[in-house]
Amino acid sequence: MAADWAHDAIVYHLYPLGACGAPARNDGRSAPVPRLAQLPEWIAHWKALGVDTLLLGPVFESATHGYDTIDYFSVDRRLGDNATLWAVVVALHAAGIRVIFDAVLNHVGRGHRAFQDVRARGQASPYCGWFAGLRFDRGNPCGDPFDYDTWAGHYELVKLDQQNPDVRRHLLEAVAFWIDEFGVDGLRLDAADVMDLDFMRELAAFCKARRPDFWLMGEVVFGDYGRWANPATLDATTNYEAYAGLHSSHNSHNYHEIAHSLARQFGPGGIYRGLPLLSFADNHDVDRIASLLKRPAHLFPLHVLLFTMPGVPSVYYGSEWALRGKKGKTTDAPLRPAVTPPKAGDPRTSHDLARAISQLSQLRKDVPALRRGDYRPIAAASEQIVFERRYRGSAARVAVNAAAAPAAIALEPLEGRDGRWVDLLNPGDVFPVRRGASVAATLYPNWGRVLVFEPAS
Repeated sequence: MAADWAHDAIVYHLYPLGACGAPARNDGRSAPVPRLAQLPEWIAHWKALGVDTLLLGPVFESATHGYDTIDYFSVDRRLGDNATLWAVVVALHAAGIRVIFDAVLNHVGRGHRAFQDVRARGQASPYCGWFAGLRFDRGNPCGDPFDYDTWAGHYELVKLDQQNPDVRRHLLEAVAFWIDEFGVDGLRLDAADVMDLDFMRELAAFCKARRPDFWLMGEVVFGDYGRWANPATLDATTNYEAYAGLHSSHNSHNYHEIAHSLARQFGPGGIYRGLPLLSFADNHDVDRIASLLKRPAHLFPLHVLLFTMPGVPSVYYGSEWALRGKKGKTTDAPLRPAVTPPKAGDPRTSHDLARAISQLSQLRKDVPALRRGDYRPIAAASEQIVFERRYRGSAARVAVNAAAAPAAIALEPLEGRDGRWVDLLNPGDVFPVRRGASVAATLYPNWGRVLVFEPAS
């Protein structure tokens, strides 16, 4: 069976090298330090947030930030060893939390043994065919007497030739190791938009044969997500279009922007209907949402949207407490700080935004239409948006207000029936309606309503 569970998932995205306070560089000699062992201390917090899936940033041996892999088969010594990771996954699974690994299969670091062999033996190395664009008629900025393709011009990230059978075998052996040794439930494919599609199809078939419910989600920023997310390749991609619309539509007081994206993607005739794209407000590569938004109060309507629109909602670690952080000119470290696990009595656990996310997570779990329903746009204004989600005959109507003042929407009977709209987000708020008439419902400032219709008996 396909990874159907992803439609119901609520994801927490943790960047472990940062969150666990690891040194910025791996000296390649020190004894492993089991920093990952602190992750089970987060479980109570994650459960309170409603999280059931952990997206775990790079954990395998690398030189610096985790995306310059040295060894796919060994946990980064700054985080522990393989036994440390195994124990963490066991603890998370016991708590009902699935684990997604960040898989960096497009490129490796310069410290990878195959690349080191090319540096040592030049054209005599049996690994020359492993690297895309390798040529010996010119040098590179790192001082080697050869050049090679990179990810986005970063020479510490050496692009693999995924059409090479030996490269494919090496990568599939690593994935098999992660599944068999650690029981990982899925992968986030880093830089999926520049990976070889033939290899991606082989990877998908390989993973599904080993684990039919394995989830493959790819990092794609631009382009048609359906090129990567389809029955032959990935289950989903990141939804960067919606990410941009979420913060931009608040900052510009223009909900028409996010309304247009959601209708184009998921509305009637939408190009991504049924795809569990990963929805997010921020991640390890972009400024934190609390730093992006011009008005802190907009964190609340934004998260109402994040948890009620189509897609799989993801919360980046610390952003549930409105943690701030902006990219530096030459570093992403401000986006990836060390954060201690919250404990009982920690004031962070009662943060207003964290409590709102907990409420929205529970609402999403309670209302199948919010997880799996079709999307139908109803209305959009500069600071208000109304849409409906329908699933198997049940409906939920979502109305969000990003204004600092109350706003009003009109509620009419559903399908001409007498009854009442019951607001699940604001318990106790009920709006009776009769056929042929509508009733005005006030939207609270910087908040929303999630309404279900109860027909009169």
